[in-house]
Amino acid sequence: MNIISGIKLSGRNCIFFHLASLTKRGKDFTGKGLRCLLNIPNTEVYKNAHHSAGRFCFQSSRPLGEIAPLSIGSVGQPPQYFSAWNIQIIRSFRTSPSFQAAPVPLFWIIVKPAQKLFAIILGRSLRNWWKALPPNKRELFKESARKNKWKILLGVSSLGVLFVVFYFTHLEETPITGRARLLVFGKEHFRELSQMEYNMWMEEFKSKMLPETDARYQVVERVVGHLSESNKDIPQVSALQWVIHVVDEPGVNAFVLPNGQVFVFTGLLNAVSDIHQLSFILGHEIAHAVLEHAAEKASLVHFLDFLSLIVLTMIWAVCPRDSLAVVGQWVQSKLQEFMFDRPYSRTLEAEADKVGLQFAAKACVDVRASSVFWQQMELAETIQGQPKLPEWLSTHPSHENRAEHLDRLIPEALKIRESCNCPSLSGPDPRLIFRLNVQHLLESSKDQETPNSTKQDLSKPKLDFPHT
Repeated sequence: MNIISGIKLSGRNCIFFHLASLTKRGKDFTGKGLRCLLNIPNTEVYKNAHHSAGRFCFQSSRPLGEIAPLSIGSVGQPPQYFSAWNIQIIRSFRTSPSFQAAPVPLFWIIVKPAQKLFAIILGRSLRNWWKALPPNKRELFKESARKNKWKILLGVSSLGVLFVVFYFTHLEETPITGRARLLVFGKEHFRELSQMEYNMWMEEFKSKMLPETDARYQVVERVVGHLSESNKDIPQVSALQWVIHVVDEPGVNAFVLPNGQVFVFTGLLNAVSDIHQLSFILGHEIAHAVLEHAAEKASLVHFLDFLSLIVLTMIWAVCPRDSLAVVGQWVQSKLQEFMFDRPYSRTLEAEADKVGLQFAAKACVDVRASSVFWQQMELAETIQGQPKLPEWLSTHPSHENRAEHLDRLIPEALKIRESCNCPSLSGPDPRLIFRLNVQHLLESSKDQETPNSTKQDLSKPKLDFPHT
């Protein structure tokens, strides 16, 4: 089961300017003089949190972190260090590792393969039984079916009614958003099962965990602590004990298990442009746990798999050959994936973005940075020349649509921020700074072209980075 409860930006998925870091799934970099796209030193993420513990307060009148003023005075003259070729491309971006969500109950893990196998054997047996019947007996069965068609229809309808009744009797209201959703598994039981996955992660990363004295651990601890303290009025937030784990891994990854275990890779800390983006990302991951998306996705998958057993049995009973039945089974699985599973995952991602933005707003974060984060991802793919796949092929919204969705939510988030007595946002809008810096990037890349040189391919930029 693949549920988005984490942000996985694999080690190839951000671009970093010499002054800029367009981030989201990238390798770690700690070279001196590398600065983020918003004209903030990358190490500022650590420094701001390490030296400003007093700024992390519930509905405080002081800002989350002191961000250096942004200089946009020389729009016509891009700085020399803003080079089009001082870029690191990090390819794919995905907001969850392949098996990051909490596992479904153990019983169904064992039973699910047996259910499919039983459906295949049953369908194939029915087909062979029908083939072995003499022609006269086949006609007798067909005639009997025609005579009892209303009874058969009534039986099928009754089965459908049972599924509908089961569905509506297991609907619950999602915390915070109030959305109706199917929830088959108990939330408490599901959190207990997530302990198994926690033990797995701890075993895998036991030699890579940063100590609590490390500045990178402290920045994550303070951001998560500030987010939870600022949203303690929400019962689902205060009910969980948030435990921090920072893993010394270059991959850009972060996720939160349903029992409140927070895992953040150092690659993510090296990738984010500033503490505001980090706060939004962690707010997004906390939202997945608070909204119980893992249990919800497991419930939907279990319900659909149970329904698909009927279809699977019919496919193997009707198809004249096993090869055609295998093709039909593959088509059925893909239709379920693209018509139900992936759209539902995109819905959960959009909901986590919305709630995570609200969490960040109550923590006095500059919520405008959330939109910039996804614009950076869009630019990363454009510069690399990656083909843009249709959104319906992905489990996540596209970077462009995600940024637009957040832009529509930002005005409401700013009102929430104001209602929490947060200080006014100073300096220009980071979205404007991003657009200006992109313009500088394009202008500087044109300036570097000589009249006799061929036009360079932006999808294969020159990389110039100091070693860690």
